[in-house]
Amino acid sequence: MANTKSASKRARQTVTRTTRNRAVASNIRTHLKQVRATAAEGKKEEATTQYAAAASALDRGVKSGRVHRNTANRKKSRLARAIAKVN
Repeated sequence: MANTKSASKRARQTVTRTTRNRAVASNIRTHLKQVRATAAEGKKEEATTQYAAAASALDRGVKSGRVHRNTANRKKSRLARAIAKVN
């Protein structure tokens, strides 16, 4: 338990930020898994449309400061390569 007013406020802020960060990370992971699964099934067109949603989710994470720019770019690049491999 926090001993000062400022410490209790910081504890509240931590809870709020943790919740938001987890929601963003979960959303991104879900999109990435969907794209990978669709690409593995060989559905290139569907994977391409899902890629757009995944890239958008990553870019929103970058914009809000919850995901590093290079991390998002790396994930988008790897997804694009996985989709390109599909015949």
